[in-house]
Amino acid sequence: MIRIKNNGEIEKMRKAGRLAAQLLTHLEPYVKDGVTTLYLNDLSAVFTRMHGAASAPLNYRGFPKSICTSINNVVCHGIPSENDVLRNGDIVNIDVTVILNGFHGDTSRTFMIGEVDRKTEEFVQRTEKAMYRGIDAIKPGKYLHEVGKSIEKYIGKFGYSIVRDYTGHGIGRKFHEDPQVFHHFTKENKIRLRRGMTFTVEPMINMGNSYNVKTSRSDGWTVTTTDGSLSAQFEHTILVTDNGAEILTQL
Repeated sequence: MIRIKNNGEIEKMRKAGRLAAQLLTHLEPYVKDGVTTLYLNDLSAVFTRMHGAASAPLNYRGFPKSICTSINNVVCHGIPSENDVLRNGDIVNIDVTVILNGFHGDTSRTFMIGEVDRKTEEFVQRTEKAMYRGIDAIKPGKYLHEVGKSIEKYIGKFGYSIVRDYTGHGIGRKFHEDPQVFHHFTKENKIRLRRGMTFTVEPMINMGNSYNVKTSRSDGWTVTTTDGSLSAQFEHTILVTDNGAEILTQL
């Protein structure tokens, strides 16, 4: 069941979303060559506590850390580690979700470490644009599948692929609520958009032409591309308004 937020809940969602955006901004100066992903995790944990919030990923279904850090061919759910050191030329997606006053704010960004090659830079930039194409398609009265349709239309011309095993999701009091938000076109998302809906738009794009992914057997979390190609992602939490979409996770 899709939960329509009232005005009071929407205001709490705005505050949670803003804090999530502030957290990513706080981490940005430290996302550089030589830094471990565990260090970024620990910075995130301290920042979140200092602002009276909690980390949603920590212990969620057994996830062991406060943020997800997905490097290069890792699609999502990368576990921060002292052994994962960011290096010049890498890309890394940092996915953060905070719980503030009982509501969730969820956002992610793919960072480029030092100097990356032009092909990779274009890939990351296009992934971000794909997210915004999806957000621009959100209008009350329209169908949710317009999000995936817009993303697929834009991404398809570059020869990249859109991950299908993982989707965006409704969000509010719970980390994951209805509906699922597919980032490719499917009639499964024939859901009429209404003011007060809140959900994430978070396309995961693989640089290769295969959208297939696999999950690590050793940790049960880390998802990678099957062909070893790079993967990038950007994410915002969205509110459907009277006129379109409000991005809740930006400053």
